[in-house]
Amino acid sequence: MSSSTLVRRSVISDHPLPWLMPLIAILLVFTIFPLFYNLWLSFHEYFPRRRSLNYVGMANWSQIVSDTRFWQALGVTFVYFIVALTIELALGMAIALLLDAEEFGFGFLRGLLTLTLVIPPAIVGMMYLLMEDPQFGVLSYFLQMVGALGPDTPILATPSLALAGVLFAEIWQWTPFMVLILLAGLRALPSEPYEAAQIDGASAFQTFTKLTLPMMSKVIAIAILIRGMDLFRAFDYVFVMTSGGPGTSTYTLSLYAWQQTFSFVKWGYGATLSLVTLAIIVVMANVFIKVAKVKW
Repeated sequence: MSSSTLVRRSVISDHPLPWLMPLIAILLVFTIFPLFYNLWLSFHEYFPRRRSLNYVGMANWSQIVSDTRFWQALGVTFVYFIVALTIELALGMAIALLLDAEEFGFGFLRGLLTLTLVIPPAIVGMMYLLMEDPQFGVLSYFLQMVGALGPDTPILATPSLALAGVLFAEIWQWTPFMVLILLAGLRALPSEPYEAAQIDGASAFQTFTKLTLPMMSKVIAIAILIRGMDLFRAFDYVFVMTSGGPGTSTYTLSLYAWQQTFSFVKWGYGATLSLVTLAIIVVMANVFIKVAKVKW
């Protein structure tokens, strides 16, 4: 049988395997192989002077327990994760409720929200790095005008403010993502319960708490799950805006793993840190799925 005949039969076949092969190949090359290679690498370490990768057993894994920098980075990551997710969810719901209408121009506004999502995070980080400059940054100038920031106070160079400065960029770019997911859920809700609530004289707050939130619970859970997994891997904004500084005030796990791997050439320890990050995300995601009763 010629190759052209085999390809033609595969294309017209009803069997799912020919259509799944490209996806399977991508998963093997970009997901399965890197995962197992990272696992293998976590039991080895590269020694630059010898230019060799040697087996070190559980040394990398045991080092994590006593690594104070790791625990600091884990704490910063959790703060970043909780603050960003809470604000993005609250703002996302508020904006989604405002845009849930068929008034003139609202469709254009909903489409406009997607613009922030197509900008690379590194570009957004650079943009906010300039906006938060203490001398000519427009955001710093505005905060000084309203009295929220002292004169010539560098946001990204002040340990107590640096993480908030990074979060500005994160929240600005990804709140529209939450808006779009929640807005889609709102547009899919049935109108009959709201009509009944209006007849019964329910207030807007009662309608929101007794009808909207319960019916939107699964959509909210999906939004939290997707956004939460991405937030725990925060790297781009921190790398571009602060590089983890000042000190370790904005040091996240992903940045720490990158630094150990590429700056300090500790390939094995960097792989171990990335696997620990992955394990934390998987555990948290599965616990959340169980608690929120998310069904795929």
